[in-house]
Amino acid sequence: MPLSPSMQAGAYALACFVMLGLDYDTCLKHGNIEKIKVEVKMMSDCIFCKIIDGSIPAAKVYEDEDVLAFLDISQVTKGHTLVIPKVHKENIYELTPEIAEKLFKVVPKIATSIKEQFNPIGLNLLNNNGEAAGQSVFHYHMHILPRYGKGDGFGAVWKSNQSDYTPEDLQNLSSQISEGIK
Repeated sequence: MPLSPSMQAGAYALACFVMLGLDYDTCLKHGNIEKIKVEVKMMSDCIFCKIIDGSIPAAKVYEDEDVLAFLDISQVTKGHTLVIPKVHKENIYELTPEIAEKLFKVVPKIATSIKEQFNPIGLNLLNNNGEAAGQSVFHYHMHILPRYGKGDGFGAVWKSNQSDYTPEDLQNLSSQISEGIK
């Protein structure tokens, strides 16, 4: 027997609440069942969500109620670790301050352990948001990349555009960013 529209809305709101980590009433009021269906489908296809639910194995480094950290299968450098929220959030723009706080409380603990265990000479924290930035798994994740010197498998090239921006240009840019902070 098919569900009535109100029962469908309730079912998808419950899925939104459980799987997306959003407040149930917000999900129910959101009213965009099609968007929630897409989100739930996306999560069912998400490799990190499958690691969280145990259907795909991972070499876990840390786990609590809200956060999971595991070794990146590629091991760009020895100890390369991913830190993820257990609720599906595609990118940093979807993180709530509460989720971000929980993630970033864990990152220094893992970084310190990596430093103590493997003695890297440096460490990069990397987060890609969107395909143009190199994001390949669309579940928010922070890379912790221990560094062992040149030729260790990881590199980043930053071109300086300092000569393109006057101090006034920089002040204007900073004002624009500041105005958008809520």
